Amino acid sequence: MKRFLDPRLKLNGWLAPGLVALVLLLQLLTPYKGWRILLVGLGGAWLLSYLWSRTLARGLRLTRERRFGWAQVGDQMVERFTLENNSWIPALWVEIADHSTLPGYRVGRGTGVTADSAIRWHTEAVCNRRGLFVLGPTSLRTGDPLGFYTVTLDYPASTPLLVLPPIVPLPAIEVAPGGRAGEGRPRANAPERTVSASGVREYAPGDSLRWIHWPTSARRGELYVRLFDSTPAGDWWICLDLDRRVQLGEGADSTEEHGVILAASLADRGIRDGQAVGLVTHGQSLVWLKPEAGDGQRWEILRALALVNRGTVSLAELLARTGATIGQRASLVLITADAAGGWVEALVPILRRGVIPTVLLLDPLSFGGTQTVTSTTTLLTQMGVAHYVITRDLLDRPEARPGRQGQWEWRVLGTGRAVPLHPRLDTGWRTLG
Repeated sequence: MKRFLDPRLKLNGWLAPGLVALVLLLQLLTPYKGWRILLVGLGGAWLLSYLWSRTLARGLRLTRERRFGWAQVGDQMVERFTLENNSWIPALWVEIADHSTLPGYRVGRGTGVTADSAIRWHTEAVCNRRGLFVLGPTSLRTGDPLGFYTVTLDYPASTPLLVLPPIVPLPAIEVAPGGRAGEGRPRANAPERTVSASGVREYAPGDSLRWIHWPTSARRGELYVRLFDSTPAGDWWICLDLDRRVQLGEGADSTEEHGVILAASLADRGIRDGQAVGLVTHGQSLVWLKPEAGDGQRWEILRALALVNRGTVSLAELLARTGATIGQRASLVLITADAAGGWVEALVPILRRGVIPTVLLLDPLSFGGTQTVTSTTTLLTQMGVAHYVITRDLLDRPEARPGRQGQWEWRVLGTGRAVPLHPRLDTGWRTLG
């Protein structure tokens, strides 16, 4: 961004004007050579400071560029600043103040720039929190060497930065498939036929004898073979519990963040496997994304998860409100830290409709709580519901540490020398605004 709002020129104090006025009055009342010399000196310094400040206000330019339009938690965000001085006098001091909302991002600095020149620098920060943040606006302060005036230049341009939740390799979690063989939405790339037949047709040369349906052939007096369904690909519904009353921990070590990471990683895995994945959760507002496949759905889910936060709707209420929208024979993935298990009763009508749940239960003990999951897991076992207990060390594994964008990679040559490679992904610069 290169355009300022109108610069503001501020007189820092009335001492200089007051002295000039006093000396001028004395000269008028009692003419004296010393008063004239003092008047010329003080007045000249005041005028020089004013002209210096006005010149800098017209000659300074700041360009602010970012490298990425979005990031994930753990990624490194990089910005490039270029300060130009197109005037014929130097800016001996320049103070740059940033008003970005990205947590932990501090780019303010003090510097100087000589006449008719430019300086450039980079700032870096690791995105430690998901959410929607703003880079900018920026303000610049400078002034004359004597300190009579301060010039403030405002750069109002700003740009949003969406920090998505990370996608990490998950431990062995198998989502219970929705439906039985031959039910659900057929998947075109099924590697093999299932044992479920949807009908029969007349035998054709080349058909395997193993496919002959003998009862129909005997009844009709001709050979008939079975028609097979493709492997079912039931929709995935990911249901994330954001009830603030059951959450434990703060920041990256909270059950809330672990639940969001689980939801994002499972959605990514399902979509990459060709599944249609949907999301339902209720923090401060309801998020309901019907199951879809493809990269567009992945970004919709990640964007939604980047903005969710804790709310007051319990998991039992959420299941009661949205359970009817979940299609029959779908796979329902429940992610919750509610170890009391009061929500299990709300699963019963969903099970009767043929929905197949998988429960990911965040272990309260590992997040500093006191409740155990034993009673809830026992109840789920008796109901035949697949479940997994997720502990706080989900992200402690080296392969699960999020964040690669913007990080420099190194390659070791045969001689033992380490050579830096450019940052991964998009490296183009985009001017703010």
